[in-house]
Parts: sequence; C-alpha cells; structure tokens
Amino acid sequence: GDAFDEAQFRSTNARVMDYQEKADTIIKRLARSLEKEDLEDVKNLILELEIVCPVSGSKNWTDVKQFNLMFGTKLGASADSAMDLYLRPETAQGIFVNFLNVQKSGRMKIPFGIAQIGKAFRNEIVARQFIFRMREFEQMEMQFFIRPGSQKEWYETWKQNRMKWHLSLGMGEENYRFHDHEKLAHYADAAADIEFRFPFGFKELEGIHSRTDFDLGSHEKYSGKKLQYFDPELEESYVPYVIETSIGLDRMFLAVLAHSLVDEELDNGSTRTVLKIPAVLAPTKAAVLPLVKKDGLPEIAHQIIDDLRLDFNVTYDDKDAVGRRYRRQDAAGTPFCITVDHQTLEDQTVTLRHRDTMEQKRLPIEELHAAIDKEVGMRHWLKKIL
Repeated sequence: GDAFDEAQFRSTNARVMDYQEKADTIIKRLARSLEKEDLEDVKNLILELEIVCPVSGSKNWTDVKQFNLMFGTKLGASADSAMDLYLRPETAQGIFVNFLNVQKSGRMKIPFGIAQIGKAFRNEIVARQFIFRMREFEQMEMQFFIRPGSQKEWYETWKQNRMKWHLSLGMGEENYRFHDHEKLAHYADAAADIEFRFPFGFKELEGIHSRTDFDLGSHEKYSGKKLQYFDPELEESYVPYVIETSIGLDRMFLAVLAHSLVDEELDNGSTRTVLKIPAVLAPTKAAVLPLVKKDGLPEIAHQIIDDLRLDFNVTYDDKDAVGRRYRRQDAAGTPFCITVDHQTLEDQTVTLRHRDTMEQKRLPIEELHAAIDKEVGMRHWLKKIL
C-alpha cells in the first residue's frame, strides 16, 4: 500500500538485487559493444539471452547492422566534380560556427545562451506514430555557454528549468519524467531526456546534454580559427563548455494535442468534445457571441471585438443556439466565450464562460480585457516560471 518503500525493497530483497545486477551487467556490455562498434558481440548477446520475436516467437535473427542515420546527397554542377553532402541531423552546429560572431557583436558575457529553430533530417529506419518520428522535422535548440568545470551545476539547473517550463503548461506532473542516459554520446559527459506520456507510452520529448567543449573545440581544430572566449574575471581565455537543451517542435505539438483533446462526460449524462489546450497556446483566445442577431446585440459584440482584437485573437459567432456555439468553441480549444444578451443593454455587463470548468460569471465589459489577459497573456504565464 502507501507504506511500500520501493528503494528499501530493491536494496534488501536478494532476488531483486540479483536481477538488477544481471541487468546492469547486460547494459554495460551492450554499451561497450556499441561504443566499439562490435556488432558481432551485440548479436551474441541477443542469442545468449535467448531473446525472441514478440510476434512470431522466432529466434532467427539476422546479423546486427549499422544503419545510416544521415541523408546523403551531392553538391556540384556535374557528376564528375560533385562532392558528398549530408543534410544536417541537428541544428546545433550553426550556433557553434557563429559563436564568436554572436558573442562579440552582442558583447555577451559568459554564461549566455543562443537559441534557434530550424529543420533537421534523420534517416529513420521506420517513421511511425503519426508525427512523433519523422524524417524531416522542426527542432528547437539552445546552446548555453559556460565556464569549464561548472557544467555539472549548470546541467542540473537546466534540467530543473526545462521541467519547470513544461509543468507551467498545466498538463500534469504525472505525465513527465526524467530518463538519464546509460550510454552517452561521444561528445557528452551527462545526458537526460524529459519524457512525456504519449498515448503510446512514455517517449522522449526533450533532451538536455552536457556537451563539454567538443563542438567548439572541433570547429577550432579543423577550421584553424580560434573560438575562445576571454573571461575578464579570470583574465584568461578558454573554449567554453556547453549545456544543450533540444526539443522537437512536432513532438511538442503532438504532446499538447494528444493530452488536450478529450471526450468529457458531463453531470447530465451527455458528452462534449473539448480541446483543453493550455490557454497561452490557444490560437483563438475568446469568442464573442450575441444571444440573438437583433436588438443591437451584434453591434455591441463587434464593439467588444474591436477593443480586444488589438491584444488577442478573437472570433465572432452568431449561428445556431448559444449552447451549440459553446460546444464548437470547446472543440476548437477557445479558452473563453463572451455572451452578449439583453441585460448587456441595461448595465453593460456580459457573461464570461470558461472552457475547462464551464463556469459562467457576469462582469462589466471594461473588465473583460484584464480577465482574459490574466489567463492567456504571455506575461502572466512567464511569471510562473521565472
């Protein structure tokens, strides 16, 4: 029950400790073989463990092969003079090449970061799970430049900062977890993924890596141009270390959409389809709905739209009964509906309906802007994570 201590169970149960020791041994052997590119030993490990196909039950495995994860092409006017070229598998190297340009022109002092978004290409063996795994995708990356030796502290800082950012979207702490890498890339001394609970299980959403000085150092070595930073506090020059955060825009979109779109059963037994997208991300922030198409209500509705549209993306809807209009806006993910009725003519108040709770409250027209901005404004959202 609630008193169960998993850590104590794992550390005191002899059989569990034996299983864990065997698992650690297997993982270490696999990591060594992959690092040495000893593919024969990887296959031997599969055979020794008697791993079977989960579908057919067969043990008839082919040899382990090294797959090409980069897209190759040719650059040149003719086939004779063409040179091999590869589409970039990440966007990071553009930042490293321009490191000194940005640092000097912006008069930046370490620590500082450079962020960008762009296309990347991976020759995936099997592109699957809708837009989760694609061969051409949008990547958002930040390279944060730091003093050598401070990477451990900054790595932990950025792990927590990025998790805090994800949690600020309100999609549930239980839907996120860290996964520390067992096998590190050749350029990293620490790496972890932020995994999200997709409909098909926990999968990587973002990576945080301590890349040491590998990238800047390699560019410096092969270009012959110094990519060092002079630290006025230490009065010395050095190649900065880097902490990277990298997130797939397409995966982030899928995570938000998959989590937010729900069929919700109401107290009266009916159901509604609602897109509970975080309000700060919602494409339309509010819908203005005149109760009827007469008596001056549409005119007031358009006046409200004219006042709000300078700061928010708002829409107008006067077709069908107001209940149906609410349902349409729920399905589109609009956080607020503003209903203009005959009472508005008397006291200049409207009904503000919240998408997620369906709560309705009456408030003066002049208070609409502040009420909506508090929920959907970028400024108020950023305050949660600063």
